[in-house]
Amino acid sequence: MTYIIIAVLLLAAELIYFRIADKCNIIDKPNERSSHSTIVLRGGGIIFAISMIVWFLWQAFQVPSIRFQEYLPFMVGLILIAGVSFWDDVKSLPDRIRLVAQFLAMGLAAWGMIQGSELMALEWYWLVLIGIAALIVFVGATNIINFMDGINGITAGYSLAVLVPMLMVNGSMFNVQGSLLSKVAEPSASVQEFIEPSYLIVAIIGVLVFCLFNFRPKGKAKCFAGDVGSIGIAFIMLFAIGKLIVQTGDVTYLILLLVYGVDGCLTIIHRIMLHENLGEAHRKHVFQLMANELKIGHVKVTLLYMAMQLAVSLGFIYLIPNTVAAHWGYFVGAILVLAVAYVLFKKKYYYLHEEYLASLRKQ
Repeated sequence: MTYIIIAVLLLAAELIYFRIADKCNIIDKPNERSSHSTIVLRGGGIIFAISMIVWFLWQAFQVPSIRFQEYLPFMVGLILIAGVSFWDDVKSLPDRIRLVAQFLAMGLAAWGMIQGSELMALEWYWLVLIGIAALIVFVGATNIINFMDGINGITAGYSLAVLVPMLMVNGSMFNVQGSLLSKVAEPSASVQEFIEPSYLIVAIIGVLVFCLFNFRPKGKAKCFAGDVGSIGIAFIMLFAIGKLIVQTGDVTYLILLLVYGVDGCLTIIHRIMLHENLGEAHRKHVFQLMANELKIGHVKVTLLYMAMQLAVSLGFIYLIPNTVAAHWGYFVGAILVLAVAYVLFKKKYYYLHEEYLASLRKQ
């Protein structure tokens, strides 16, 4: 019943935001780099941050079920990063301001991740080194998730493909050979949750509410996520994945974001090879080529990305042995398969994008 009430509250909050955005002219105007052709309300993804605020306030009245030393830094970081991102949606901010906010927010989240873990027993210099590496990876992942927000439904759909497997893993973890902790497929296994289950459930509810207005064919979306949405949900997912990695000691759980990771990283490399300004908007991701040059529907492309990530994640969770060697073998193998698929796709279809760019220069 509580989750139904939360869903109703979030739906009401989203509808109220639409009225505010319409009145304040918070809109997304299409340009030659866009994958849409109509003016749409921007910032509807603010519901992701609102969902976590609602969750935190709800859990705050159920002490000691929520561990404040873990989740309070996360909430402060979420409000910071979502606030700066929303302001960037309303009025463009310099990159340095956004990056400073992202590093500060991720630093707060990282502090929450390690509370009560064995990492707290490490020497301070190891904590600093691990912290710096984690911040670079997580801020990079945040921006890749933001870059991938380019067609209707993909941010919400892909987020579901990440959050649902995490919910399946949560509560199905115990000691295994070769790692500190790991997971099993059988639900009867000894339960040890890496995160409050309600955290993931409320996040999923927030995403589903957003889907009502965004998971639609091209030209039919009521709103776009905006930076507040794509960066906000990235922060929410990365905090959960970070806690999972800290508790298991297994960094291969980054596989839960692998499809985005391969497309995002290889597209950055491609743009560097083309000597492009990485700060400028573009349409070179595989999903953008599918939606724009190949004219595949936005919903179909989104469903394909969801299916690929779910296949990779569920295979990792249920099909391979719980050993370090198996995890790394599957992780590296999945990267290679997706990378080869990316290169082959670009070799076959990228010329269509070059023709599109040539047509723009002639105008």
